[in-house]
Amino acid sequence: MNYEEAKKKFIHSWGVLGSSWGINKTMAQIHALLMVNPKPVTADEIIEELGISRGNVSMNLKALMEWGIVYKDYVTGDRKDYFYSEKDTWKLIIQVAKERKRRELEPAIRMLEEIQGAELNLNIGAEKEFKKVTKDLHKYAKQSDSFVEKFTAMGSNWFFSQAIKLFR
Repeated sequence: MNYEEAKKKFIHSWGVLGSSWGINKTMAQIHALLMVNPKPVTADEIIEELGISRGNVSMNLKALMEWGIVYKDYVTGDRKDYFYSEKDTWKLIIQVAKERKRRELEPAIRMLEEIQGAELNLNIGAEKEFKKVTKDLHKYAKQSDSFVEKFTAMGSNWFFSQAIKLFR
């Protein structure tokens, strides 16, 4: 397999993986292309490389920048925008964890805290079960939140050395 074939396979596979992680395939493919490119690329280059529409590229670049894993740059004398991805894998993992926490975990915790105040008749089976399940979900969501906080604050060497100790 030559470089171009390997690059295409990586971009395609990253797109498939992205779908299973909850982001759209095109967004993941654009991210993959930016990760493996040694220099920033323009939207036109992304369009040409991936064969997707300008609108699709624009929308997905905006989303990737909102995730904090793709950045825009400018070249003096050139009116085009250039885009590049975070190359440090640990920083990428940390940023995705922080963003998923912000987008998914924190709203779930707020919702669970809000419904904890519901007036329930614990003599009624359905209401008692509702209270039990939502209380457990809240407990584990808060523990997950605490874990993500600690995970994003530590360095990769420390994290992996601790993880290896757990599995010995």
